[in-house]
Amino acid sequence: MAEETSTTTTTQLPLLLQDRVAIVTGGSSGIGRAITLHLASLGAKLVINYSSKSSQANLLASQINDTATSVTHPRAIAVKADISDPAQVKSLFDSAESAFGSPVHILVNSAGVIDPKYPTLANTTVDDFDNIFNINTRGAFLCCKESADRINRGGGGRIICLTTSLVAASRPGYAAYVGSKAAVEAMVKILAKELKGTGITANCVAPGPIATEFFFEGKTEEVVKVFVEQSPLGRLGKTEDVASLVGFLASDAGEWVNGQIIRVNGGFV
Repeated sequence: MAEETSTTTTTQLPLLLQDRVAIVTGGSSGIGRAITLHLASLGAKLVINYSSKSSQANLLASQINDTATSVTHPRAIAVKADISDPAQVKSLFDSAESAFGSPVHILVNSAGVIDPKYPTLANTTVDDFDNIFNINTRGAFLCCKESADRINRGGGGRIICLTTSLVAASRPGYAAYVGSKAAVEAMVKILAKELKGTGITANCVAPGPIATEFFFEGKTEEVVKVFVEQSPLGRLGKTEDVASLVGFLASDAGEWVNGQIIRVNGGFV
């Protein structure tokens, strides 16, 4: 009797975001960088927005393109834009459409600023307050406004804004920052309803303490230790903890999640 042989074939699973165009504001560092890399791993084409550090953004785009199968059609580009300027936000979307020949499918608004001095409300300067609201609130508003008009309505349209779990925690020293993010949460919940019939979803992802340069700025080791001790899981969050959730919301599997504030913080609040 002839010996039977068996062969095993490996079937590659389809990429969840294959060829969908995603803009990630603040996408070259911290949580934004992790989100950029994760969406790219799911097959998305990335527009990496930055405001000042071009070297980081260009390096990240090169890293993604170096893993692409095509050398003639990039999978990622870096685009400078101040998201508090409506003309530059429009140009950001124009650049995405020009580079990839397709409407934008996904917006992840990750750009944000905080006052590293963590002052009380009474000690917050008007200039610092204006700067925080200019980027965090006005920037989110302008990105959402442009997205509502231009994100693909043929399926898979996603608007995801990063806010903060501090909105629920109400810790002293964060009045302006929390106020700026609370406003975004309110706007996004309303936007989700206003987009009825388009197939576009709008949600907020609200991280807790995440081990990034943004989190550590202005904090002593003792302060960081307090945050760790207050976590039921005994650690700070990782950027990947946030990126994986954003990837889910951006995919078809996340379609039924709409108009929600998802606090990803390990039980911190």
